[in-house]
Amino acid sequence: MLDTVEPNAVEPGGSWITDQVAATRGYAWLLLIAGALGLAAAITLTLEKIRLLENPHYIPSCNISPIISCGSVMRTAQASVFGFPNSLIGVGAFAAVVTIGVVALTGVRLPRWFWLGLQAGTLFGIGFVCWLIDQTLYSIGAVCPYCMVVWTATIPLLWYTTVHNLRTGTLPLPSGARAWFQRTGVHWAWVVPAAGYLVIVLLVLNRFWYYWSTHI
Repeated sequence: MLDTVEPNAVEPGGSWITDQVAATRGYAWLLLIAGALGLAAAITLTLEKIRLLENPHYIPSCNISPIISCGSVMRTAQASVFGFPNSLIGVGAFAAVVTIGVVALTGVRLPRWFWLGLQAGTLFGIGFVCWLIDQTLYSIGAVCPYCMVVWTATIPLLWYTTVHNLRTGTLPLPSGARAWFQRTGVHWAWVVPAAGYLVIVLLVLNRFWYYWSTHI
């Protein structure tokens, strides 16, 4: 479980611009570890894409079966939504998250707007991931293991950033709701990402049950 000790959050008398907020060590470690996992997956996907561009007959290392196949996904238009490989977005975004995690581990207090920016970034990330999950399952018809690592990293990054911002007052809550959240809600925060993982597993099982059932 992540730390539930309240950091010295918003400085008394501070403004929206100058309020300084510290992260708990548990949340800082989450940023570092999840960011590193996502970065490793994004770098691997980028290298595999380069090899595929160099040699159209190259078989990516993550081509395990007709269903679990990075190559099938990387050849689609959805893999380059903005005109370049999606994995390059991941390399930049997760590198930034790793950097934030390292900085947060020093105990430095960062401006409130900084944490709100991270909130917006992780919200965009989870929205993009949800769209990619939909495209992967129902348009492409194959799943990419490295992409699933990115999904796995993005879910807790969004949720625990939200927890951090609610707990410190960076995201406003009524005083009663915030007191309950600090006292009880943070202890059950793990339920949300666990539920997210369960939903993804069920969606993958349901979508490709015709394939999985032949191996039972």
